[in-house]
Amino acid sequence: MCCRNISSFLLIVLSSCSFSDDNPSISVFTASFDFSKSQDGWEGDFADLPANHEDSAFYELKFAYTDLPSNLGAKKSIMMSGNNHSDDLFMFIKRKIAGLIPNTNYTLVFEIELASDAPGGSVGVGGSPGDSVYLKAGASSVEPAKVVQSNQYVLNLDKGNQSTPGSNVIVLGDIATPSGGHGFKLISRTNASYSAQPFIAQTNSAGEIWLLVGTDSAFEGTTTVYYTKMNIVFSTAY
Repeated sequence: MCCRNISSFLLIVLSSCSFSDDNPSISVFTASFDFSKSQDGWEGDFADLPANHEDSAFYELKFAYTDLPSNLGAKKSIMMSGNNHSDDLFMFIKRKIAGLIPNTNYTLVFEIELASDAPGGSVGVGGSPGDSVYLKAGASSVEPAKVVQSNQYVLNLDKGNQSTPGSNVIVLGDIATPSGGHGFKLISRTNASYSAQPFIAQTNSAGEIWLLVGTDSAFEGTTTVYYTKMNIVFSTAY
């Protein structure tokens, strides 16, 4: 699935670029992460909740590099979990990528594999545990971080809200698993399609960019996900 989607994306890039004197070639870079092998520098945090220490405990916030649920095999993953008392909890992981062309716009395609236990069509308080929790991905020249505004932790980037994208983040879909059965299942989400709106982000003067992946929840309950693999393709014409 992942290799086929990336190959399709490269065809999209090549077919949309004109190899003239003004645009002689493109640069393509792929960053792949297999969390069964290591955490690989990814860090986790939470936003869209009250900025009080006691609220962190109340929201049951958890970030860990840990084992997958036993039914998915003896492998490691990055786990994020929280109880969405605010009806707007954003749980995210981030990592810096270096070695790109400085001050340059890149088109990014994400492929994210994760484990979810929220069946499609399920019902919960405020929304569905699967269909109302949205997987988002993005990138920025500055580090994603939570900041305090009006006694709330919010993200310093424009991530949009729930099903709405922002200027720094796109929506890859929801975390709903196929109906039938119980427990955690592996799902994948991507923006590698001819119909998807291109996502573009700019590197900083050092040729660095920060990646951001997270869940934006409208379900007023506990959401737990395990990130297992990621592939991100960066392309730019020069």
